[in-house]
Amino acid sequence: MASLQNRNGSYKLTFYHQDRRRYVTLGKITEREAEAKAAAVDYLMLRVKQGLVEIPPGVSVEDFVIADGKVKDPEKPRPVATNFATLRERYLSTHENGAIEGNSLGTIRIHLTHLAKTLGDGFPMAGLALGDLQRHVDARVKMKHRGRPISPETVRKELSTFRAVWNWGERMGLVSGPFPNKGLVFPKTDEKPPFQTREEIARRIARGGLTKAQTAELWDSLFLTLPEIEEMLAEMKTTAAHPWIYPLVCFAAHTGARRSELIRVQVADVDLEAATVLIREKKRVKGQRTTRRVPLSPTLVRVLREWLAVHPGGPHLFCHGGHVERSKKRSRTTGHQNGPDRSTSLKGRLATVVEREAPPPAELTRDEVSDHLKRSLAGSKWEVIRGYHVLRHSFISNCAAKGVDQRLIEAWAGHMTPETSRRYRHLIPSTEAQAIASVFS
Repeated sequence: MASLQNRNGSYKLTFYHQDRRRYVTLGKITEREAEAKAAAVDYLMLRVKQGLVEIPPGVSVEDFVIADGKVKDPEKPRPVATNFATLRERYLSTHENGAIEGNSLGTIRIHLTHLAKTLGDGFPMAGLALGDLQRHVDARVKMKHRGRPISPETVRKELSTFRAVWNWGERMGLVSGPFPNKGLVFPKTDEKPPFQTREEIARRIARGGLTKAQTAELWDSLFLTLPEIEEMLAEMKTTAAHPWIYPLVCFAAHTGARRSELIRVQVADVDLEAATVLIREKKRVKGQRTTRRVPLSPTLVRVLREWLAVHPGGPHLFCHGGHVERSKKRSRTTGHQNGPDRSTSLKGRLATVVEREAPPPAELTRDEVSDHLKRSLAGSKWEVIRGYHVLRHSFISNCAAKGVDQRLIEAWAGHMTPETSRRYRHLIPSTEAQAIASVFS
């Protein structure tokens, strides 16, 4: 119920909306006028609560009350004539300042490039309709990438990116209205296979009938058991070309950290006495860099202690020190000629080659850590490991199989979608076999 306060002849009215106290100043009016206004506000708020009257978007409840509910929708600025290329470039240039992580911004560029091939750079955004988006869906699902059909889920992600760009453009006055994606029709998708051991995948492949793409998808669902992780790490220790490779892979296997998180870890983030490490995140909270604290296993503590004893220096935990053979920026020599204009004689080609000063310790790149993982495992039984995500799968799967609380797993591994969490809720086959045998023995 509205109430009145009289301060030196000036009335202030208090009322409630959505369980919050609101105030409006009525000014110097008579007591009768103030009471009449209070009664009118009570009646107006009752009609709003009953759903008989709506407060227009963009209008504050205080302004609505002062106007006795007789306000018009605020006029929105008319968007300028914007084509697809303009919207894309404005969005990318605005977010290149670090608002979006580099990896994510790269993915956005790829998504928008595919959309540009369907719509065209000059497509007017004012004319975007459901049919235009459906045309993109129909065209993309017929395409292939590296011999594999484009997944409908990939196309969904492209349109999700476009929707985010559109919503930003609406706030900037570049486009108007809701994104016209309601009613889009996508082909059915197959659920991703559950995470499986190496033996399970090998048996499935041996039964035959799988395409090359299906076989690759199976290996993407690989997770290693604890004995397999130890065996793989032992192999890695003997084949690694650089001293940082083994401790980095061990770190990935024992923490479940993502590839980008491995690269960002700094020496100061590691507390060997408390056996913890601070993982620097970029995606968990929009617009904010966050961290999570992960415990270190005794094995990993020992490996990191040995690595730090020979660490080349610099802030990053894993880094290059000195020269790196066959590297464009860290090789021992520079000035090598290439291209059609290079000298035809060995003497002429060597004339421009000079010794390079030993470079300082440098942060690793995504390509470097991926390439050296592949090189270190090439020719072994572990070359089926297709990236660091396998070690993340293995970490989470082994924690789940050991009965670690799901809340702890998510705290250690970082954010996971409900769909991903469901894929991780499994046991190692031998554990499942023992469980069912205990029931029907």
